[in-house]
Amino acid sequence: MTPPRTLADLITPTPVSRFLGDSHGREHALFRGGAAAFDPVLPWSALNDLLERNRLVPPRLRLVRGGADVDPAAYVDEVPLRDGGHARRLITGALLGQLREGATLVVDAVEELHGPVGALAAALERDLREQVQVNLYASWGTSHGFDVHWDNHDVLALQVAGRKNWRLYGPTRPFPLYRDVEAPPPPEGDPVAEYLLEAGDVLYLPRGHWHDVAALGTPSLHLTFGFAPATGIDLAEWLVDRLRADERFRRDLPRFAAPERRKELAETLYAAIGEYFDAEAVDRFLLEHDGNARLAPGIRLPWGATPEALPPGDDAVARLLTTRAAVRRRPDGTVVLFAAGHQWVFAGAAEPVLTALAEGAGRTIADLAALPGSTVDAATVRALLAELTSAGLIVVEEAPS
Repeated sequence: MTPPRTLADLITPTPVSRFLGDSHGREHALFRGGAAAFDPVLPWSALNDLLERNRLVPPRLRLVRGGADVDPAAYVDEVPLRDGGHARRLITGALLGQLREGATLVVDAVEELHGPVGALAAALERDLREQVQVNLYASWGTSHGFDVHWDNHDVLALQVAGRKNWRLYGPTRPFPLYRDVEAPPPPEGDPVAEYLLEAGDVLYLPRGHWHDVAALGTPSLHLTFGFAPATGIDLAEWLVDRLRADERFRRDLPRFAAPERRKELAETLYAAIGEYFDAEAVDRFLLEHDGNARLAPGIRLPWGATPEALPPGDDAVARLLTTRAAVRRRPDGTVVLFAAGHQWVFAGAAEPVLTALAEGAGRTIADLAALPGSTVDAATVRALLAELTSAGLIVVEEAPS
């Protein structure tokens, strides 16, 4: 079975435009799928492999029961090493015993550990334009791993295997923040909705929507793809950073001056803010927000460590290591790549190549040299890719044999 590759695959037959216009950031939405839809993403066998081949211990791996973390001493041991040090490792029998007694297994940031999960997370980052973290939840008992709670990020929950019951209570404070002036009050009354998620189903919850989740006594495995859309507070913080470059805002406030002087300064600064916060401010912020997206690890040995930095042959495939780079042409004809918190300036002829890479799909050197409107040959493309590889922005790997 082909794994889901985009947001559209997760919410079909609902169009992405309808989801973004009607549900995103506003209300929960349920999308029913096929029973084996997410098997290729993370089957039980892959979870077993993750636990056996990685030193997953708290806080990345946790056991939760009755709304509280299980003491790690109950399933983690200190193992002596030959150099005299110690390593923390799971005690297999104790871990399984805790799970049999109703604990929920939680593993954070699974996108960093398993390729298919990472690929889907990267696709969702391109579609949603925000960083995505994936957490794993595996349950066997009937007790609640977590009590009724709300998250400070939006969630797409994918039921991979088994069944789980979700009770939704809605928000009690519109658009709550991680750092807020007050906490949302607990919900009162009965749930506003209750869903039994079967394998292949997807549930979307905006941040601030109270909910609880319960296993039903049989094995259940689900993934949460969490993302935090940018807010007006993020925009305001970005604006403050712009104001640091303005001497008028760096000056001391005239605490001991006459009241008229303080009023005059307030009017001056208020007018100055308008110079930065104009009608294009939101677009400029979102451009830089995309350009600050994290870089995924990308190591391609042996070629990445050679002076050429690339494998031989024009069938080698280049891929950008961030999901939200942006390319813009400047009035002087040069092109700027916004990526990894920096601005990289190139000659205008590089624009087709950079734009193609920013779209996210891997492209061969030959394809990049043959792009419509491109005026660069394969040798020039290789030189550009070598520069991007040295900067840690892309990986270039040999074509599959």
